[in-house]
Amino acid sequence: QVRLVESGGGLVQAGGSLRLSCAASGRTVISNYAMGWFRQAPGKEREFVAAISWSGSNTYYVDSVKGRFTISRDNAKNTVYLQMNSLESEDTAVYHCAACEYCSSRDYLTSLRRYNYWGQGTQVTVSS
Repeated sequence: QVRLVESGGGLVQAGGSLRLSCAASGRTVISNYAMGWFRQAPGKEREFVAAISWSGSNTYYVDSVKGRFTISRDNAKNTVYLQMNSLESEDTAVYHCAACEYCSSRDYLTSLRRYNYWGQGTQVTVSS
């Protein structure tokens, strides 16, 4: 009964910022899950973007977004965030959040196949 809903996507110019949110609803308590963000651009496979451990003590990023994106979580609000700064046209994609029940290692946290639940996605479009 896990439901994840992303929001915050939109159209921005290159160099701008967006903050994506992923809210868990229903009976879901995200403190029980590691959380991740993935994106899929047209014609490309879905790729890992960022992940955060259940405690928030460990974060991981794909090389292309390091220094620009920040993943965080607020377990009290059942919400995970992705702050995206210095956006580039290459960041254009549908962004999905996901929850993983047993992702206690870096390898698991960065593998989309390990995640159990997925949100519907939110579109991010960056114009140059």
